[in-house]
Amino acid sequence: MRVVRSWEWARPERPARREVLAAVPEREEAKPPLLFVPGFGHGAWAFAEHWLGHAAGRGFPAYALSLRGHGGSEPAPEATLRSYTHDVTQVAASLPRQAVLVGHGAGARVVAHALARYPARAAVLVAPVLVAPVLGGWATFGTALRRNPAGTVPAVFGAGLRLNRRQLFSRELPDADARRHLARLGRAGRRAQWQLLTGRGPEPAVGRPPVLVLGSPDDRVVPASALVRAAQRYASAPLLFPGMGHDLMLDARWREPIDAILDWLDKDPESTAG
Repeated sequence: MRVVRSWEWARPERPARREVLAAVPEREEAKPPLLFVPGFGHGAWAFAEHWLGHAAGRGFPAYALSLRGHGGSEPAPEATLRSYTHDVTQVAASLPRQAVLVGHGAGARVVAHALARYPARAAVLVAPVLVAPVLGGWATFGTALRRNPAGTVPAVFGAGLRLNRRQLFSRELPDADARRHLARLGRAGRRAQWQLLTGRGPEPAVGRPPVLVLGSPDDRVVPASALVRAAQRYASAPLLFPGMGHDLMLDARWREPIDAILDWLDKDPESTAG
């Protein structure tokens, strides 16, 4: 099921070939499927490295989407946040059961928009880059400017946002792994990148699904204050993992956040939703 506004019928999104990677449990356990949505510059590979197989090993069918223009999906230099939201809702609607949406970084902003169009069972926002001013996102932008001006300022004028090792990973991650991951980073569409800063905040979620927000207080991309504001939007508090970088799914202690997510889902958060 997918919610479509009337104006979306009049101006449909252009279809795009999308890469979806999957890992499924050896035996069916009736757990909800997880759809992982990477942040800008990342593809489905970022979750295939560790989290997909780990989730499947705990009985959850796990899927990771490369937004158009990312990973193995079709190039889309003029993609918008609406385009990315369309990608998420289309893939989620194609899954066999009501899915849990898991967005990382700017992918969490896309998931927040998708929740207004797809009745997710639950959602998880990992180190969310919810940069719209209404969500307190200027703090995130200011943090990026202070800690990586050379990679951030060009993005304001349409170039690609370039994140560095210190922003994405902790010192615990071996340099060889960090270099390998950095070499795979791409870039988002110019319009989508600008909309992340200037666009409207997400509309209310369909069906009020439970939402978990998690991140690291030592993230050099998303300040702790932004994590708190994001969680408050969903009437909760953030789950924090000290000592980790922005890319929690690729960092040295990647097991800790994914196990926390799966433990939360095993407790059936839908039954405690307000």
